[in-house]
Amino acid sequence: MATPGFFSHFDDIWMLDGVRTPMVDYCGALGHISPTDLGIKAARSALERSGVPAAHIGSVIAGNMAPGDFDQFMLPRHIGLYAGVPLEVPALMAQRICGTGFELFRQAGEHIQSGACEAALVVGSESMTRNPIAAFDHRTGFKLGAPVGFKDYMWEALKDSAAGINMIQTAENLAKKYGVTREQVDEFASQSFARAVAAQQSGFHAGEIVPVVSETFGLEGYAPRSIKLQGKLTEVAQDTHARISPAEVLARLRPVYEGGVQTGGNSAALVDAAAAAIVASGSYAKAHDKKPLARVVAAAVVGVPPEIMGIGPAPAIRLLLERTGMTLDQIGRFEINEAQGAQTLAVSRELELDLSRLNVNGGAIALGHPLATTGVRLTITLARELRRAGLRWGIASACIGGGQGIALLLENPGAA
Repeated sequence: MATPGFFSHFDDIWMLDGVRTPMVDYCGALGHISPTDLGIKAARSALERSGVPAAHIGSVIAGNMAPGDFDQFMLPRHIGLYAGVPLEVPALMAQRICGTGFELFRQAGEHIQSGACEAALVVGSESMTRNPIAAFDHRTGFKLGAPVGFKDYMWEALKDSAAGINMIQTAENLAKKYGVTREQVDEFASQSFARAVAAQQSGFHAGEIVPVVSETFGLEGYAPRSIKLQGKLTEVAQDTHARISPAEVLARLRPVYEGGVQTGGNSAALVDAAAAAIVASGSYAKAHDKKPLARVVAAAVVGVPPEIMGIGPAPAIRLLLERTGMTLDQIGRFEINEAQGAQTLAVSRELELDLSRLNVNGGAIALGHPLATTGVRLTITLARELRRAGLRWGIASACIGGGQGIALLLENPGAA
């Protein structure tokens, strides 16, 4: 029986290059910066690194989940304009929660394949720190003695009100379903940290990071925007959460739920970051003598039960393979977002996936999961890892709150 879902195939779509900011711990050095400004920084850097003039961009597609300031409605437009993209080029906000970054590539591929443009700028930006304390109940005022409805936007958004369950609980459900133990989750998390530290020490991660400094983004005729680092900081140049974390140390942490397997140490870290990439047609790449980082081959999106939303990557990857006629053994590397350790292990067991090919440079447990940024970061990391390892095919994927999964198939042109 064919796997149900939404599938997109692209004939001649390429990621020319991509870059990200460091991923910095919640309430850390990037905590005071608007996601719009982080996005502008990433966008400008991606254009510079790729050598694509901003004037050649025909579509801007940006993603951001939680408002980091009152400019969120304008975030895609401001990112495009302050990155130098022509005034006439439209901008779009796309949101698919944790799969948003992948959705940006999917939509860029469709824009280019339809002939709407030759090159697109995709940007994911997220400030977990600046998630607001919000109220939706008080437009008509405060009544005497009535409850005051201000709540933590990020904490409340982790709960799926349809299923009456939060994201950690969905991972606990998967742990029970797939027989994943606390010891196994801690061991997996420890490996994620160790791989991230090794990739940091070898300089692999530095190859995709642009340091963040205090600077002003000018736009003639309009108000300037800026990044201002706090205190005496002059530069933020590397990810901050990765550290050697032995399984026996992680084992001392209390589970979020009594008797459960998920803790603060084996779940995705909260970080602030932005990432951007340039996606273009093959004809554009040839005409401008560009050597692409990867070919964007196909994308798949599926729905799964909300109470086990974390299994989403498994059917998304299956659909991707079925429709492209490929097999799991042909895929040299996988990047699957580590929303929770038990969730990622459940996916690997469902697919019977070789863990030596998964998240080889560390995952979100060690590096962090800045929602809309994650898919862009994973795609850039996967493309660079395929090139480094000399492998041809790779898949990047994520589960999505509410019960979805998304996956993207990349090809390394250097190995074809």
